[in-house]
Amino acid sequence: MLTIMQADRAWIDLQDRPQEQQVSCGTQTFYRERKWRQFERSVGAAIEDIAISRWRDLQNNFRHEEATTPPDRYFIGIALKITRMKLTRGRQAIFDGIMPAGTLYVSAPSKQLSAQFHAPYDFLHFHVSANYFPSRRSATQLAAVEGLNDLVLLRDPFAEQLAKALTEHGTTSDEKFACCVGQTLAMHLARLELPRTRVNALPKWRLRRVEEYVAAHLDCGIGLSDLAKVAGLSRMHFAAQFRAATGYRPREYLLHQRIEHAKSLLSNTEMPLAEVALTVGFSTQAHFSTVFKRIASETPARWRCASKSELPLVQSPPQGSAVSRHGLELCRAG
Repeated sequence: MLTIMQADRAWIDLQDRPQEQQVSCGTQTFYRERKWRQFERSVGAAIEDIAISRWRDLQNNFRHEEATTPPDRYFIGIALKITRMKLTRGRQAIFDGIMPAGTLYVSAPSKQLSAQFHAPYDFLHFHVSANYFPSRRSATQLAAVEGLNDLVLLRDPFAEQLAKALTEHGTTSDEKFACCVGQTLAMHLARLELPRTRVNALPKWRLRRVEEYVAAHLDCGIGLSDLAKVAGLSRMHFAAQFRAATGYRPREYLLHQRIEHAKSLLSNTEMPLAEVALTVGFSTQAHFSTVFKRIASETPARWRCASKSELPLVQSPPQGSAVSRHGLELCRAG
């Protein structure tokens, strides 16, 4: 658990640094976090105006963490993969549910936040000096969201692409690239038009009913009216509250759930792609492949091959066998 005193010791004071001074960058693309939002640096090393770290655990273990944003920093988190988590401050639950990839959340200086992780997760964290934001638009405006006080949560495709660019194309020595990504994200946030009205999130019990309904009917046609009826709300109110609770529009959520289930089938079965498509609710294999590639950044066949290659080795079938030819054809088809 991080206390305010511990957080203060982990960061140097940047308040007296001239705002127009060039942003300093580290000697690696991003730090690895040993605790949530806390990473190790060399003794006596000054922290950068924009420091980047990664919080990642691909095991399905429950974790509870707490952290306090340093007094001279803004904290920016970007979810790199879908996860289930809960964010709280004191007794106030700020977020509780499925957090999709591409969700961006910002915490203001000197603010405490608790997190519970209920599923595998992967986050990229940016620790940005409050002095870095342009004076013409105060950084405190990032916190001006009714009902959330200093915390902002929203889906941001541009921020998601920046994070992916850094994790997929950056190297441990590519500090200029990492610095550029951090500066771009900070400038993007400084110009972002944040929501001005508050929409109540879908209550947890209603959300659970919708999640269970979707999981049980993935092979069927599911419309907005069906989900709204399960939640006991009008279509308009359901759509707004569902997005506030999950970050997804209902249709986006449904497509992501179909693709997540498809990934499980591709990894654990030899089911033909056309059958996988029908099982997860797509009427044609072509439509399934198009949506799968858009969400997973890979075709179903190539994703299956990559997934199989990460599994423990098993005895290979005889060369020239039907199974061997089938697997080779799948890889080539991708």
